Amino acid sequence: MTTAQPGAKTVKQAIQWMLRLRESGHSPALQQQCEQWRGAHHEHEQAWQRVIRMHQDLDLRAIPGAGLALQTLETSQRRLHRRQALKLLGGVAMVGTAVWLGNDRDALNAWTADYATGTGERRSFTLPDGSLMQLNTHSAVDLAFNDQQRLVRLKQGELMITCSQAGNMPRPLRVQTRDALLEAFDGRFVARQDSECTRISVSHGRVAVHRPGNELLQWIEAGQDWRVDAQGAQRLEHLNMDAMAWSEGLIVTRDMRLFDFLAQVSRYRHGYLGCSDEIADLRLSGVFRLDDPEQLLQLLPQTLPVRLRQRTRWWVRVEGLA
Repeated sequence: MTTAQPGAKTVKQAIQWMLRLRESGHSPALQQQCEQWRGAHHEHEQAWQRVIRMHQDLDLRAIPGAGLALQTLETSQRRLHRRQALKLLGGVAMVGTAVWLGNDRDALNAWTADYATGTGERRSFTLPDGSLMQLNTHSAVDLAFNDQQRLVRLKQGELMITCSQAGNMPRPLRVQTRDALLEAFDGRFVARQDSECTRISVSHGRVAVHRPGNELLQWIEAGQDWRVDAQGAQRLEHLNMDAMAWSEGLIVTRDMRLFDFLAQVSRYRHGYLGCSDEIADLRLSGVFRLDDPEQLLQLLPQTLPVRLRQRTRWWVRVEGLA
């Protein structure tokens, strides 16, 4: 069943609430009034979530002149879609482009990529050669497939590739990250681009790791996990999380710190998620489903001596029991 989309009038009201809250410094009284409006009808909440997603994905506050752009959106009578919003913001974004792009390339990567996923979204794609590509949350890639090469450029996030042979004269399937060029003919592997390194896990076959200049750095065999950065390649002997489990919609942990677990869960939801320092080192082992991060968090007090402190849907902090 297709869910009805909020009308232009309701979206306009949601934008007005966002503007008022921002200009008031998020006053508690106005926050309560906004929450009452959101709870008055399901269409109000739906419109609010759409505006919040657009606001977070584009990071409007980081763009010089964003207030003017939001005023333009406020008076727009068209249904609000992210691509329409981006078009409206185009002129404003040109002002101070270097500052904006320097601070937040993620939104631009997602909007200009050949394939991308949003926060909490996982998708599978069949590549032109028959290989299977799975994208994890908040990821973006470009493709360069022709007679000379099979190349996937990982712009941000995480992917899993299941390689397919390319005809009678096989050419390697390559994945380019910021830190390395990965090359495989057959098999399955995961590549994740973190802020400081690229993490690679191979479940089948083997993967060659090259420096960006094509210098062979390391062969990674099935069952191995490696970290590659500007300093070189380092094998990771004991992972506290199954690197492949996300492709099945799971987080599988092994004696994982609560702080690190929450950092992983936060990749699949919007807003703040953290914990107090005194419980950061509590350990967690288990299998958790990613489909509903909020429900997943409700399981923590059943597993550990903690409680959830939740101000809004977007602000959750895990604390120790008093």
